[in-house]
Amino acid sequence: MVEDEILLRRMLEKLLSTTDELQLTHSAEGVQDALLVIRPGSSDVAVLDVHLQDGDGVSLGLELQRRDPSLGILLLSSQDDMAGFMEAQEVASKPWSYLSKRSSFAAMTLLRAVAAAANGEQVIDPYLISRSTPRFGSPVARLSPTQQRVLGLVAEGLSNEAISERLGVTVSSVENHLIAVYRALQLPTDGKNRRVLAALTFLRQTSRG
Repeated sequence: MVEDEILLRRMLEKLLSTTDELQLTHSAEGVQDALLVIRPGSSDVAVLDVHLQDGDGVSLGLELQRRDPSLGILLLSSQDDMAGFMEAQEVASKPWSYLSKRSSFAAMTLLRAVAAAANGEQVIDPYLISRSTPRFGSPVARLSPTQQRVLGLVAEGLSNEAISERLGVTVSSVENHLIAVYRALQLPTDGKNRRVLAALTFLRQTSRG
């Protein structure tokens, strides 16, 4: 974890220590410190604040992944830094996840995002997803309201089972909606993670007030 606000760093350290499934390997206060202690193979996920006193988390994440392509990245920010996040996805070796600092204080949200980053999956901040409005004329805007809702929950990192529970529908219904969404968004079927591609398409074709 890399966070330069000491109080917040201590709070996040405590949250990340609430389960035996995770082990905090490093806790750094800035870019230079992180580059010294986070070695290839030493960690599965780097939790990075976007705004650091000696640099930025996006550039740090790209450098850490350049050194270790298997490293998952979870960005934390107190602002809307989706532009930098989206640019990084174009060259990242693994999908990144993104949470606002407000959401990161919810232990289950933070731990789910860390686990997703470790598994090469993606979680986008639920609050940002709830504020997202499809851009007029975009393929996302042409989806049905239910399809948009399913796509937003996919972007939040929910499984089909979790989506079915949230919406009160069957898992097979969720799967059918996703097939229609993938087709409408013209996502490739060449082995790439279409859930991640769908989430990124959702972010590109929506705006946040």
